[in-house]
Amino acid sequence: MAMISIPRLKPPAIDFAKLRAIDLSKLKSIDLARLKSLDAAKLKSLAASPYAGVGAAGALLLVAAAALLIMMGPAEPSGPTVKVPLAAVLRHAPEGWREALRTVKGVPITEDIIRLSDRPLDPQAIHAAQTAAHGRAGPHSGPLPPAPIAGLYAPGPGGPLPVIAPDGRTPFDAYARPFHDNGKPKVALVIGGLGLNARATQQAIETLPAPVTLSFVAYAEGLQSWIDLARQYGHEVMLETPMEPENFPDNDPGPYALMVSGSPMETAKKLEWVLSRATGYFAVTNYLGSRFLADEKAYAGFAAAVKARGLGFLDDGSAGQRTGGLPRASAGRVIDDQLTGKAIDQQLLALEAGALQRGEALGAGFAYPVTLEKVAAWAATVESRGYQLAPASALAKTK
Repeated sequence: MAMISIPRLKPPAIDFAKLRAIDLSKLKSIDLARLKSLDAAKLKSLAASPYAGVGAAGALLLVAAAALLIMMGPAEPSGPTVKVPLAAVLRHAPEGWREALRTVKGVPITEDIIRLSDRPLDPQAIHAAQTAAHGRAGPHSGPLPPAPIAGLYAPGPGGPLPVIAPDGRTPFDAYARPFHDNGKPKVALVIGGLGLNARATQQAIETLPAPVTLSFVAYAEGLQSWIDLARQYGHEVMLETPMEPENFPDNDPGPYALMVSGSPMETAKKLEWVLSRATGYFAVTNYLGSRFLADEKAYAGFAAAVKARGLGFLDDGSAGQRTGGLPRASAGRVIDDQLTGKAIDQQLLALEAGALQRGEALGAGFAYPVTLEKVAAWAATVESRGYQLAPASALAKTK
């Protein structure tokens, strides 16, 4: 754990061997008989002597120093330190902060020694450190811009609602992670169900590479804080819209679920509540919704409302044939239908095979601990096998 070590000031080095050789008892005793044998004239001349004055002063200084050292005790060879834990502070430090630290007087800075400064790190130094940490240069390796962005929101029932800016900018374009296609087969992954379990949510944000897209449950507490943190780590995010499943009401997606029986106005109002829960997302995705998405009329009203907000719609594979004139993508496979490490590994390999055949592939998964562990390990090596890890938004096409 990273600490600040604050050294305690040490007393000056003292040669205790020489001090011990001094017979302090002689300094403390006075021979009164000898004093009586001195007449007043001799004492007066002795006091006037400069050598006697210097000697007396030196003796008094030596006695005072000896007494002080007796009270203090011997100096410690290495003074104690006060250690201040910094784990909570450094948890959200930018990637590459260790590499950006320089040596001080030839002493290298390690993760246990942190040099503090009253000046912030130069932005160019931060960029260089991030580039070194990633092992490659890239203009979008850092955090995404904070949300909301001016001109892209309006007041809603629970917070800001996404809108298309007067100049035509859309929340989809503004909040999606920038991407540069290098010509290699693209693989993208969406990890959903975030915001309900704090540990899983933090693990996904902090351990998965930035191109992995994260989707958050609309009912989650502290939703905006989670989205802000995800964007600080470079993840683009989506908001999960609850929709009616085939087995409703046995499987109930909550009071704001979009229902087949709902009127277009009712659907729009529920969707406004969902969208006003937070800001900073480029698209919505479905939470359940097999019955709702299968109904053409219900889907048409939903798609029109999403399009009017300048958002995209990416689904988990439940609505692969749906269009609507908005940015669309559909997952080709769910990687953790079978919740074992071996099965997830096989699905990730199948995702790569799909990208090799079609040029791109989109997968979806849930924030289970085993899923997060497997995805983190897979994502760390997928590009070395000739693929490009892409954000899900890069695979969306308007149709």
